[in-house]
Formats: sequence, structure tokens, C-alpha cells
Amino acid sequence: MSDCNSNCSSCSKDCSSRKPSREDMLEPVNTFSRVKKVIGVVSGKGGVGKSFITSYLAVLLNRKGFKTAVLDADITGPSVPKAFGLKGLAKGSEMGILPFESKNGIKVMSVNFLLETEETPVIFRGPVISGVVKQFWTETVWDEVDYMLVDMPPGTGDVPLTVFQSIPLDGIIIVTSPQKLVSMIVSKAVNMARTMQIPILGVIENYSYVQCGNCGERISVFGESHIEDISEREGIDILARLPIDPMIASMVDTGCIEELKTTELDECCDTLLEKLKITE
Repeated sequence: MSDCNSNCSSCSKDCSSRKPSREDMLEPVNTFSRVKKVIGVVSGKGGVGKSFITSYLAVLLNRKGFKTAVLDADITGPSVPKAFGLKGLAKGSEMGILPFESKNGIKVMSVNFLLETEETPVIFRGPVISGVVKQFWTETVWDEVDYMLVDMPPGTGDVPLTVFQSIPLDGIIIVTSPQKLVSMIVSKAVNMARTMQIPILGVIENYSYVQCGNCGERISVFGESHIEDISEREGIDILARLPIDPMIASMVDTGCIEELKTTELDECCDTLLEKLKITE
């Protein structure tokens, strides 16, 4: 076409050179489901507590009266079911796969519900893993959900790319820890989100400090925080700083995350609700 200016966003014509937009690549949610808001939880590297933050934010939103769900997209390292004390094999109906429900009604779908045991390894290649994530979105009967949180694997590989392209994310939360090395990796996650035009809701620093039970002094076990530097450099908000707390580990290990009471993420939850209103 001689009159083509290569700017597909301003052109209504359908031609072979047209580049697909993100909206063109999005997969439809299950026919019998209605999901209002979707929040992705990402990290540049593993071991920063991303799955805990995903699960506990779902708990906090549930306590506020919202219908919440967790899509566990960390296919090779699923840990969300453990936090909620959920076990067993998923069942299905003519409508699709039925998610598990926690004690307080939080819907959860994870590859652990498709395996014979929790210890069975997931030995899939990238395209198969990506396909499973899509199936969790398109074939799970989520029913009515106000807020869905998607726990993504660390890094910027196949699965995060699949989620960014296939699921209509309203924003992402980036989870980090204090080490200086992590700040560089956070930048990779930030740049990926911006390349994919996904709003960044903010960053949460986990393992920020441990507080002495006697004098109240805060000790930086993993070194001094670099969260302010990251926030200023990348232009993203700090949502919360979380301490190292043995109670958190105990509650997650015993599947009792819904019984956990901690204040550090309460304000973060309110901030997220305000940010998501702005994106409506």
C-alpha cells in the first residue's frame, strides 16, 4: 500500500502488514466467569516472597468484602495452595475446570491440583507451560470475581510474557528484597511491563528488616534498603516494606494464611484499591 505510514494504531484498514495490538492477543475468560480486575504480582528473581504477598493481598481484599481469586501461574514452583492449606485433584464439569476454594471463599487454581502428589515435578517445556496458564484463565469456572491476583514465576521469560499478552491485566506489583543486586533485576521487570504497556501499581520490598523484640531496633539483615533509589529512578510508588517475621513463615507453612494478622500490607491494600479506581 503506497499510502501506508506504518502507524497501525491510527489506521482502520485490515491488511497483511497490520501489527496485532495487545487487545488482539488477549484470551477470553471462561464463558461462565466474570472477572472485574486482574493484578499481576511479579519479581525479577526468585526467593523474594512473591507468592506470600500474592496470597495475603487476596486475603486482605477478601476481608474487605470483595470476591477474590488467585491464579497460580508459577507452574514449575507452585506454592499458593500450600499457603491456603488446599490439597487434592481438581474436578470439572461441562462448564470447565472447577477451582478450589479456601475456608473464606477465595478461589484458587494451581497446577498442584492437576498432579498426583505435591512432590510430583512439572517437567514441561516453555510452550506447554504457557498453554497451561492460558487454560487456567480460559477454562477455569471463576464465576464472579472482583479482584484476581496472578502469581507469576520470576524473571521475564515465557510465562510472564504469556500473562502480559493473554490476560487483561489492570496493573502489576513488583516484589523485591533489599540486596543491591535485586535493584538491577527489578529494572528488567519494570522495562518489560512498560514495553508491554502494563501499568505498574508499585513496588513492595520484602525481608526489609527484622525488629528486635526487646528494644524495637530494626536490623537490616540483607543490607541497607535500595527501595528509595528504585522508586526514584523508575518513577514507581513504594507500596510497603515488610519485615522478616517468623509468624508469617509459620502461618504459610501450616496453610493458615487466612488467620494471619499483620499491619504492614493493610495500607498497601487500600492504596491499590485507589490506584485501580483511577484506571477504570
